[in-house]
Amino acid sequence: MKNFNVYPLFDVAPVKAKGSYVYDEAGQEYLDFYGGHAVISIGHSHPHHVSAITQQMEQMAFYSNSIVNPLQKQYAEKLGQMSGYEDYQLFLVNSGAEAIENAIKLAAFQNGRKKVLVFDKAFHGRTSLAVQATDNARVRSSLDDNDRMIRVPLNDEVALQQHLTEEVACVIVEGIQGVGGINLPDDQFLQKVSKLCEQKGALLILDEIQSGFGRTGKFFAHQYAGVKPHLITVAKGMGNGFPIGGVLIHPDIEPSFGLLGTTFGGNHLACAAGLAVLEVMEQENLMDNALKQGEVLKAALKDIEGVVSVRGRGLMLAAEFDAPIKVMRKNLVTAHHLFTGASSHPNVLRLLPPLGIGEKEITQFMTKVKSVTAHIHG
Repeated sequence: MKNFNVYPLFDVAPVKAKGSYVYDEAGQEYLDFYGGHAVISIGHSHPHHVSAITQQMEQMAFYSNSIVNPLQKQYAEKLGQMSGYEDYQLFLVNSGAEAIENAIKLAAFQNGRKKVLVFDKAFHGRTSLAVQATDNARVRSSLDDNDRMIRVPLNDEVALQQHLTEEVACVIVEGIQGVGGINLPDDQFLQKVSKLCEQKGALLILDEIQSGFGRTGKFFAHQYAGVKPHLITVAKGMGNGFPIGGVLIHPDIEPSFGLLGTTFGGNHLACAAGLAVLEVMEQENLMDNALKQGEVLKAALKDIEGVVSVRGRGLMLAAEFDAPIKVMRKNLVTAHHLFTGASSHPNVLRLLPPLGIGEKEITQFMTKVKSVTAHIHG
């Protein structure tokens, strides 16, 4: 049997990783400024994370959600305390797409409506409802084509006002658009969305799958705008590589037996991994570091030849160049041993490093990128 060939691959096969670095079989070190799509939050192979998973594996790896799992309660309490959402409820799943699916269903269960308002350049996942909300026709099949989704430009208050009607069950917006190119919803725009949702009886879903868990310097990116969504979807940096996702649910939304369900979501190993991530974030002040080092990196990016704009918050940043970056990214990996990310915008270099990076890693990053851009523009 062969693997189903759907991923364009760099010819690199890491076999171990530590902190902000990964290593191939020959021992070559690569600086990781992408974290596997923002998944690596507290750093590769963090000893506390490894220890927590190992200990839990030795005790009990899994049982279904038909029994009491004290780790779920511990995790929910810790997440509520650190995020500022102590009064919310938590439904645990395995991935970001699952979180989106369940959030949309919960919204529709509340008001019985059939329309969803989404935004241009959004990415919410590849499963049924999630892929319909995603702004990429290439990843949608014929079964995903319908008139359920209403798509409007991000930060366009006129279009928002026009299309957010009493037919809309929910509005889904990313705290910061990741795949779309690190596009920020204006704070006042998010406030407008929140206000209109209340007026029209729609639920506000904040997709914090990529922008959450301290990446922007606050626990969630939407907290810069001071809004409180009805539902918040999370995943990626939540488990530092262990598959885990979830939905934070407003206290006014009442659960009932059988309303939602999952086999693997919230399993013992996932909760142990998630708790370890939160503990490291707290102990090592990683949100503060993300904010501080993000400002250092943002300022440095503006000095790179060919960069026309820099945007983002904390350690969720984009450098937009005056030309496509595909060849540059390949050179960065093969010749300079640096991992970076792309987006749906061909000129945007996307940066999502572990939250514990310091000036040493930023200096290394800048040296590598400048050597490539100097060659291109020289």
